[in-house]
Amino acid sequence: MKNQNYINHLRLPIIQSPMFIVSNARLVIASSKAGIVGSFPTANSRTLEALDQTFTEITQALGTGEEALPWAVNIIISKMYARSNDDLELILKHKPPIVITSLGNPAEVVKKVHEYGGLVYSDVINLYHSKKAISAGVDGLILVCNGAGGHTGDLSPFAFVSEVREIFDGTIIVGGSISSGDSVLAIKALGADMAYMGTRFIATKESDATEEYKQMILDASATDIIKSNKITGVNGNWLEQSLKNAGISPNTGGIQSTLSDFKKMIMPLIKQKLKVDFDVSKATAKRWRDIFSAGQGVGSISNVPSVEDLVLELEQQYAKSKSRII
Repeated sequence: MKNQNYINHLRLPIIQSPMFIVSNARLVIASSKAGIVGSFPTANSRTLEALDQTFTEITQALGTGEEALPWAVNIIISKMYARSNDDLELILKHKPPIVITSLGNPAEVVKKVHEYGGLVYSDVINLYHSKKAISAGVDGLILVCNGAGGHTGDLSPFAFVSEVREIFDGTIIVGGSISSGDSVLAIKALGADMAYMGTRFIATKESDATEEYKQMILDASATDIIKSNKITGVNGNWLEQSLKNAGISPNTGGIQSTLSDFKKMIMPLIKQKLKVDFDVSKATAKRWRDIFSAGQGVGSISNVPSVEDLVLELEQQYAKSKSRII
């Protein structure tokens, strides 16, 4: 692929962001066929065999080589993730057009993915990490800003985009509270190239989110999002109701006092230098499945459409917003 002109041919400049447990091959295929970029994290496949099958299903549906519709896979490259090297081998086998890296130094991934003509984008939460990724040769930076679902950042996109654009002429993607066509247009006006949209795709027919999760998204507003580092050790945004349902009480100073049971589950992982087992089929992972992440953009979500219908809805919002300011 190694050509970022594909962005100009998208229906909307959106990457459906890779979400732990939620994203699947069906969501990726539907998103890319609808005219945006679908993606999923390798960690969602419990085994390498399952990951291999997911890659095969996506490539059969979206094509390969120059004719492929754009789609992306997300890989954790930190030493915290013991399966990183094996997942990378499968990436090199199936050659996805875009590889998104999280954590760690992306230099090795950049070298190997560029060899087959793919693009590499890296998640970053500040200027320091941005410079590191730029020096590694990435093609794009995903600026994870304040308000993003899951692991989140602290910076406003107004500050972050302008600082990064001063030092980087590659593709800039912005994530954080983007759940409508209006917000997609807004980040374009800031100087970004694409939007990174996750929470809005949780509430779609194709996602693997449970009905309880989807309903909680529909019922929530921005004030129902709790930011805390108490769940995984890294700042993340979580649905307050899911924390309460799991027996965790969000207090003014953060999530406190009732975390003892959850700590009993997570502390052994910390002692193993955070070599986390992402096999969600294990009994100890039930609590993880029951704590739902979401971004601050939940307040604008009111339905559970198919991906095709959602992209049409976003396209109409984008056009209407654009007409207001021209």
